[in-house]
Amino acid sequence: MNKLRNIFKSGNIAVNGWLHIGSTWSAEALGLQGYDSLTIDMQHSMYWLDTAIPMIQAIGGSGAVPLIRVADNTPGEVMKMLDAGALGIICPMIEDREQCEKFVGAVKYPPLGYRSLGPTRPKFVYGADYTKRANDEVLAIAMIETKKGLENVDAIVSTPGLDMIYIGPGDLSLTMGIPGSLDSQEPEFLAAVDTIVAACKANDVIVGIHTNSAAYAKQMQSMGMQFVTLSTDTNLLTSAAASMIGDFRK
Repeated sequence: MNKLRNIFKSGNIAVNGWLHIGSTWSAEALGLQGYDSLTIDMQHSMYWLDTAIPMIQAIGGSGAVPLIRVADNTPGEVMKMLDAGALGIICPMIEDREQCEKFVGAVKYPPLGYRSLGPTRPKFVYGADYTKRANDEVLAIAMIETKKGLENVDAIVSTPGLDMIYIGPGDLSLTMGIPGSLDSQEPEFLAAVDTIVAACKANDVIVGIHTNSAAYAKQMQSMGMQFVTLSTDTNLLTSAAASMIGDFRK
């Protein structure tokens, strides 16, 4: 059901794409380019549930794993996205163990959590036994992207049922008072990455990060990442357009 699980178990790295554009066509087109997963961003995009559900369908048809970043740590939103067919939820701004337990509980069915039973779409798409398999296959992914989250990383990653930590470099840099955001080479930021990776490895939790280039993603892989996001659909579109227009005007 969730091929990311097999990638992680084999010790390989998963390549994720990031979708700001509310389009089933762009989601499907990117899914066919070789991404292992695509994340629908419900936090910093400009679309809602009625757009996200067809995007999940398009991603699934492309062969990529559909993930969703929810807007915040709201159990009802988390459960609704899972019932729409997301195979993983990324939750922003997790800063302590209590917040992480609340999030993970919404992702997992009892006895591991308190997710309500109602797999509206998944039981048709993933099989009648979806409910039995969901806790082992659906990913609970907590974002550490603040100084407070970094300070509490050991408590956060020890949360039962947590599958992955996803580092948000922009907000983490901002709250640490470090200049720059994506693809930072600031020693303090890289030290923070090392701290998070070490905590994850000690608790058998996967760790991933958002990057803006293949070169930086490779650097992060060498530091222990098993999940990297390569830019966003908006950045890919605008940078390609700017490059082509610039070449022509020269």
